[in-house]
Amino acid sequence: MISYRPLWETMASRNITTYTLIHKYNFSAQTISNLKHNKGITTFTLEKLCKILECTPDKVIEFI
Repeated sequence: MISYRPLWETMASRNITTYTLIHKYNFSAQTISNLKHNKGITTFTLEKLCKILECTPDKVIEFI
């Protein structure tokens, strides 16, 4: 199972909100919904999140 728990922790530590992802970085509401419900995202989206948060994928996603 995929979990984005590390993403929320990383975002909180960098003071980045979902509002910021949508309005500053042009993430769709559907992508945010997928993240909130632990659904799949593309590797492009994962890469984009890593660049924005200046982190590696393990700070965004984990497999349980």
